[in-house]
Amino acid sequence: MLFPWENSCNITSRNCTEELNLTQQLQTRNMTVKRNDTDPFGRNEEVAKIEITVLSLTFIAAVVGNVSVLLAMYKTRRKLSRMHLFMKHLSLADLVVAFFQVLPQLCWEITFRFYGPDSLCRIVKHLQVLGMFASTYMMVMMTLDRYIAICHPLQTLHQPTQRAHIMIGSTWLCSLVLSTPQYFIFSLSEVHPGSAVYDCWGHFVEPWGVRAYITWITLGIFLVPVAVLVFCYGLICHTIWKNLKYKTRRKSVSVSAVAEANKTGILSRNSVSSVSTISRAKLRTVKMTFVIVLAYVVCWAPFFTVQMWSVWDENFSWDDSENAAVTLSALLASLNSCCNPWIYMIFSGHLLSDFASTMPCCRPLQNKFTHQDSDSSIRRTTLLSRLQGPRLSEPFRDLNSTPKTCPSTS
Repeated sequence: MLFPWENSCNITSRNCTEELNLTQQLQTRNMTVKRNDTDPFGRNEEVAKIEITVLSLTFIAAVVGNVSVLLAMYKTRRKLSRMHLFMKHLSLADLVVAFFQVLPQLCWEITFRFYGPDSLCRIVKHLQVLGMFASTYMMVMMTLDRYIAICHPLQTLHQPTQRAHIMIGSTWLCSLVLSTPQYFIFSLSEVHPGSAVYDCWGHFVEPWGVRAYITWITLGIFLVPVAVLVFCYGLICHTIWKNLKYKTRRKSVSVSAVAEANKTGILSRNSVSSVSTISRAKLRTVKMTFVIVLAYVVCWAPFFTVQMWSVWDENFSWDDSENAAVTLSALLASLNSCCNPWIYMIFSGHLLSDFASTMPCCRPLQNKFTHQDSDSSIRRTTLLSRLQGPRLSEPFRDLNSTPKTCPSTS
């Protein structure tokens, strides 16, 4: 129950004081099947069992997956790139989500009510939102890094690792600051005056407080980040399209230049690779980041849609069908924290190999992963790689219209 609140309007079935669960679950309260008889404001126990099962599996998958990624990075003998640095911190952010959002929610579903002091209530609420902000904004920073690498490659030559550390540090700091209001909004309080039933709920002085709060969370964690992601990927796709167009135009020139080189022993500079423009490695990381973003949107879009619907639609009544939509959207959102590590593994073959080498039971698979990674490298090697290619400091030098020649090294 990430954002439960106490409100005077009849927004739920708990005598006008119920919780909007903006973590992984919005609990169903006005269904009549097998309620908790020990609490006058009971719940649907059958739905709770399903939620507990899904949250348990989600927690296990998120921890195992993200710890595997971190262990593979720790054990790898390769130099980690900027992309791996962002992947590392996104895994850490997902672990924060797993341990401080999914796990507390799981415990909350088991006990039904929050059992702890007021200070623990506030800390839990802060950490729950901290994980959401950190995971989302780390993904945004990863996309921005890909945007710079593809659209402004020269900037990647100027202290790229230092810039990556600054981006990562600012993400954690920003997430910490933006989640601080949780301390002042939430507290341990009675679910209804005189009921002697306590829970960790949010309080708003003004009637519009709940609506403003949910809207702010939706904007800060979903809508604004998605807008930034769409903008960046729009520019990335435009740059890649221009690159492909250039490669098509130069293909015939390169073929004729290689044929001429076979006769004269001299190869035109313009024909060297297509050319130090956008490497396959960069394209692969762009694809990986895009899949991560797509998984995020698919998992969280239904959830935030339901939350906005619940506070902006005055006719929202929390009947059985609407509770089903709330529960399904919340369970789908909880899956996002366990998707990312498996996406990393799929798009980075050597991480699978490095991880397999650390696990005795997986070592027979190491040769298979290493062979696949080697084949991928071989496919990227061409006859032209034996020639002196452009230096890193001149990634687009071969776009000049004046042909230059270089001596053959064969």
